Amino acid sequence: MAKEDDLGSDASDLSPDSGSDQDFFNRDRHLCYLQMMLGVLPTYYQVEDINRITLAYFAVSGLGVLGGLHLVDKEMVINWVLSLQAHVKDETELESGQFYGFHGSKSSQFGSSNSEGPILNGSHLASTYCALAILRTVGYDLSLIDSTPILKSMRSLQQPDGSFMPIHIGAERDLRFVYCAAAICSILENWDGMDREKAKEYISNCQSYDGGFGLVPGSESHGGATFCAIASLRLMGLIEDDLFTKNATPNFIDVPLLLEWTLQRQGRDGGFHGRLNKPSDTCYAFWVGGVLKILGAQKLIHKKSLRKFLLTCQTEYGGFSKTPEMLPDLYHSFYGLCAFSLLEETGLPSICVELGITNR
Repeated sequence: MAKEDDLGSDASDLSPDSGSDQDFFNRDRHLCYLQMMLGVLPTYYQVEDINRITLAYFAVSGLGVLGGLHLVDKEMVINWVLSLQAHVKDETELESGQFYGFHGSKSSQFGSSNSEGPILNGSHLASTYCALAILRTVGYDLSLIDSTPILKSMRSLQQPDGSFMPIHIGAERDLRFVYCAAAICSILENWDGMDREKAKEYISNCQSYDGGFGLVPGSESHGGATFCAIASLRLMGLIEDDLFTKNATPNFIDVPLLLEWTLQRQGRDGGFHGRLNKPSDTCYAFWVGGVLKILGAQKLIHKKSLRKFLLTCQTEYGGFSKTPEMLPDLYHSFYGLCAFSLLEETGLPSICVELGITNR
């Protein structure tokens, strides 16, 4: 991603404030943490090298939420992200069924081949979403990207039931990748990459008896899956913003039951959990809180107790942990910051909830 000294010259201005981590939102310390993670990843992230673009998305987008993009060498980040795009040699390769998006890292660009077919590339829907989100965050002109191969090959990943696989063979198919496809089309402002009507039907079939959404039809309701469902529908233009306040209930999902299930995810400690009988977890303040924001029902969140819970997960090193008294990680740090943006923390920009990036 980057060398430590390539990220900017303002890091010396950032020194952790004194005082208890549970007393206030420590913006400076979070800036230091994310800048460090963008430069040099700790040893325990080595096993995640194939997902390096996702880690970069958490770091760059997190700096965006903190208003710290001046600390990023944008040109270097743009060049690195663009180097991960898979390219076709000719139009016939688009008929192979493979996906030509973005790779998760340099290591996944070493494809395998055989004498009977083309070189198999390792580009992935989630990596492509993260790549485009980074480029948009740092202000890259996305019209410069050759999006036709991305969208045309992505269309072949959509299954007859409306779901998506992230790669062309041997992968799961569930709401996560419907969301990635919707986000890619939204960022590129071109919906040729998916059949929205089929996707809507699949999403509708994933709503459970209790109002939440499972990753696949018939599975247990889950906070992350519910976000993927509602954010996808919003991105596809199939539900209005602020459904709760406008009383504009669509007929293909049960919004009152969804709202009831979502509100029940806030626990007595103020935090949100993703499933019944699970402990509160930093990331669900965004996944579940984001659903309530899209629905226009964020006023029903007990914000004071949620903020108090999140501050217990803020660590002395900067960043956020999954639960109190644990070490921070990039995933929970980013979504913890997004949650504070949803809580309208002073000094933080607003975010586009559906895309998981700042409004720019």
